[in-house]
Amino acid sequence: MRKTAVVQLTQEQRADLTRRLERNPLTGRQRRRHQILLLADQGQTDEPIVQATGASLSTVERLRKRFVRAGLQAALAEKPRRGAPAKLDGKQEALIVALACSDAPQGQAKWSARLLANRAVEMEIVESVSESTVRRLLKKTRSSRGRSGRGVSRK
Repeated sequence: MRKTAVVQLTQEQRADLTRRLERNPLTGRQRRRHQILLLADQGQTDEPIVQATGASLSTVERLRKRFVRAGLQAALAEKPRRGAPAKLDGKQEALIVALACSDAPQGQAKWSARLLANRAVEMEIVESVSESTVRRLLKKTRSSRGRSGRGVSRK
């Protein structure tokens, strides 16, 4: 079967990929991409490449196409992944944690995530924030408002 996306590396590209494989610490995904391109350059079809690298057939096909369309750097680089940007920056996080460590408001035994979110908006630390975001933020911190001891021992 004739492939429409034929990988043809230059001598420099081939030497660079081989050098990176031998000397550079690579993640499994990066290593697999390097191997796929080198094997494809040798004229191997997709099935033997899949067997040799452990990649899926669609991965090999996509990598070939990406190399032909956009070049070596695009084939080796990670594409940006989805995900929402962070809602709070470091300064805002620090201020909310400091607020949580302060004394609770009058009439409350301790801070709740809802109270903290509302107070952060009142104090103009943030424009808006949900209580679940505040809860996740506090969960990331190592502080415990309930205990004064440190470490894993309860003694």
